[in-house]
Order: sequence, then structure tokens, then C-alpha cells
Amino acid sequence: MRIGAAVKAALLGLSLTMVALLGAADAHAQSDTQQQQLPQLDRGEKLEKIALPAVLERLTGWTKFGKGKVYMLPLKKGQHVRITFSSKSKYAYMAIFDLSSSGDESFFGTDEDGNTADVTLNEDTTWLLKPYYSRVTRRRGLGAPYEILIDPNPPAAQQAPADQQKDQGPMLFPPRSKQGQ
Repeated sequence: MRIGAAVKAALLGLSLTMVALLGAADAHAQSDTQQQQLPQLDRGEKLEKIALPAVLERLTGWTKFGKGKVYMLPLKKGQHVRITFSSKSKYAYMAIFDLSSSGDESFFGTDEDGNTADVTLNEDTTWLLKPYYSRVTRRRGLGAPYEILIDPNPPAAQQAPADQQKDQGPMLFPPRSKQGQ
């Protein structure tokens, strides 16, 4: 009977070890998932988490390779935010990535979309603001100063020209209708 008790104890110890290993593997998988949600940074870049400010906030820095800052900005559904990038250098840019998206492409870049992102959010998300200095163009210097303005309460968009015309009253020459042509 002592052999049966020893076997039972060994099986119990083995099953507890298996449960502990499976629990550790599950915890490791969860930590891997959390790490996958964080952005891939270039060597020397520092991630700075910022909160949406109550008033206009100004972030300044330098795009020097290997010493740049990257900003993480959590946002809530329904928020309207305006982010404006400026630099004295024509080779400094900023890209905005949506970390809740599965793609690794930026949804806004100052090189193609202009210097201002004006967005109302449809869902909770976190943005990554990444100022950078173009490495593919011929230039002098190793970086450039920049400024990012984050406006959590931008003024309402201006009325469309059609709305303004309606408010102006009668017109001397009304627009032609497409049916009458």
C-alpha cells in the first residue's frame, strides 16, 4: 500500500507542476500580447506617454536620429482633437499611427497630408506621434527642432460656402439648375 501512496503523491506532484507550467505559459502569452501592443521604436528613441491636455499643449524636441522622442496619446470615443506639426526644416516630418489598428502604416503623415490632423474619434484608441527627419533626401545636419501643438478643444469648423450663401439673402444671379441645361 505504501507503493500506491507514493504513486498517488507523485501523480499529484506531477499534475500540480503541469498546472503551474500551464499557468505560467498563459501569463507569458498575455505579457507577449501586451508587448505586441507597444510600438516598435528605433534605436535610441524614447517613448513618452502623455495625456490629452485640458488646454492647448506644446511639445518641443529635436529629430536627431538615435535621440528622438516618440509620444503616446490615449484618446476616447467622441473626442475631437487637432494636432499641428511645425519645424524650421523642410526635411522634418511627423507620422501618426493608430495603435488599436492591426496595420503598421501611419494614418496621417505631414509629408503627404499637410501639417494639421483634425480628427473626431469613432472609438477609444491610442495614437503614436512620431517626429522624424527624412533620411532619403540630401541635406545638411543631423536633425531639426520641431514643435507639436495638441488642441483638445479646437474651434468649430467653418461653415461651408453653400451655407454662407443661404444666409446672405437673395442673389442677383442665382445658380443654374442642372435640369434646365
